[in-house]
Amino acid sequence: MSRSAHLPGRESPPLLLVNPRSGNGGSDALLEAAAARGIATHALAPDEDAGEVARTSDAGVLGMAGGDGSLAAVAAVAIERGLPLVCVPYGTRNHFARDLGLDRRDPAAALAAFDGGVERRIDVGRVNDRVFLNNVSLGVYAGLVHRREHHRRRRNALARVRALAAVASHRETTITLDGVPVRAHVVLVANNRYELSVLSLGERARLDEGLLHVYAATGVLRSGWAERSCESLRIDAGSHRLSAAVDGEPEVLATPLEFRIEPRALRILLPAR
Repeated sequence: MSRSAHLPGRESPPLLLVNPRSGNGGSDALLEAAAARGIATHALAPDEDAGEVARTSDAGVLGMAGGDGSLAAVAAVAIERGLPLVCVPYGTRNHFARDLGLDRRDPAAALAAFDGGVERRIDVGRVNDRVFLNNVSLGVYAGLVHRREHHRRRRNALARVRALAAVASHRETTITLDGVPVRAHVVLVANNRYELSVLSLGERARLDEGLLHVYAATGVLRSGWAERSCESLRIDAGSHRLSAAVDGEPEVLATPLEFRIEPRALRILLPAR
């Protein structure tokens, strides 16, 4: 379903892409709220790629209502075209929206950014030229994401239980960081610094620090984190490919993995308030 309208005084209308399958679904209310503001909307079909739809549009402002993986794909196009991006929290976790300071419980409120929004420049990370907004994870968490997706596609009601059981027996991942061998249950490369607890990642205080942060979790219960910061990084392994979670989405990446930070590369529009 697509609805189009032009905002007064703009040569190209803004475009909001909506993934109806994100979060809890039920996108009609969000589409109606966007149409009431004169925002062109496009509900993605199951076989449509958000990045390609954004790339072929004539929009002057791009918006994405979906999970962090969909946001990253549209963010890459926004950078290519030099356009601002509006983030509408509409996925399951919405970590990027949280770190921007948006209310994850009220996606319609984020639509205010299309009309007189405040522009903010933030960093993005790249792994082998692919944009990521949050982080790239290797090891046990990446295994969990891949198993969850595999069972979800098979519509397995016990997907999470079986994924967690498989992860519990996961061995340490052996890789090299800039040529230095590392063994850890989780290796995570983040776009800017996270606040860490023993068992989880917290929030990011900044999105414009201009640094990647690399975390390696050690111990059976991830009892410690080794951390370093850098502007670029190479990760390699004995295999030619590594299973990864890129902004929470399962991917298989060709090695070596070349990471770099692009400071203030992305124009983000936020509600004026």
